[in-house]
Amino acid sequence: MNHKRKALSKKIFFYLMISVLSFFILLPFFWMVSTSLKESKALTSIPIQWIPENVTTEAYVTLFNVFPFARSIFNSVFIAFAGTFISVLSAAMAAFVFAKIEFRGREILFGFFLATMMIPGNLVMIPNYLILRSLNLIDTYTGVLLPGFFNAFGTFLLRQNMKSLSDSYIEAAFMDGASRLRIFFRIVLPLVKPALTTVTVLIFMGNWNAYLWPLIVLTSKEKMTLTVGLSLLNGQHGTDYNMLMAGAIISIIPMIIVYGLAQKHIEGGLSVGGLK
Repeated sequence: MNHKRKALSKKIFFYLMISVLSFFILLPFFWMVSTSLKESKALTSIPIQWIPENVTTEAYVTLFNVFPFARSIFNSVFIAFAGTFISVLSAAMAAFVFAKIEFRGREILFGFFLATMMIPGNLVMIPNYLILRSLNLIDTYTGVLLPGFFNAFGTFLLRQNMKSLSDSYIEAAFMDGASRLRIFFRIVLPLVKPALTTVTVLIFMGNWNAYLWPLIVLTSKEKMTLTVGLSLLNGQHGTDYNMLMAGAIISIIPMIIVYGLAQKHIEGGLSVGGLK
């Protein structure tokens, strides 16, 4: 009986702590939504109105009128999806080579490949910018996407997962006359779906939230991403907090959707990739 009481007390304490933690985590998001639906005069009212008295979508309407916000959303969607697709595909192909194809110096080459993870991204921005300028790729989508085509962390995570696969699948496919490309797409990728989903979500979030590199490469408003557009909006309309919060809410919606759809695969992908 005492054992059951202790277990029940621990469970109650656990859920209580999780509830309190969740409250403080969700509080800023609730404030963002509340602020975006307020009138301008209600932003500085005392006491603070957590629930707006007069709900209005004026901030969202104004947001699309004062700035090419719809175009910025399109730019972010295109760059995030295109960059994610190319990065995940290249990482998966490299992981397959390092995990399942034997060749001399494979481990040494993989070690050098992983060593690039120790180089800070800010350190290579100037060389990358100079290279893109010499190729006339400044203020282009290609210039934003090109440095992120190869992802060392994604390659590492997928390689660890692919190494856990039995070679019997590949050997049986070879005996049936399947090519390496067919084995890669039809056999290996479906078997590493959790890790592949994890890498996809992580790279997508990185591309969607990227700020400094698009700010450096893209110079025209028509090509600026959502994060860059929000920063410019903050400079032009620093007191319009309801409009800023409306833009912030729009910017986080795609990440919530993507993470919600892939949530069940992410934990398994990270655990397998880190432990194998």
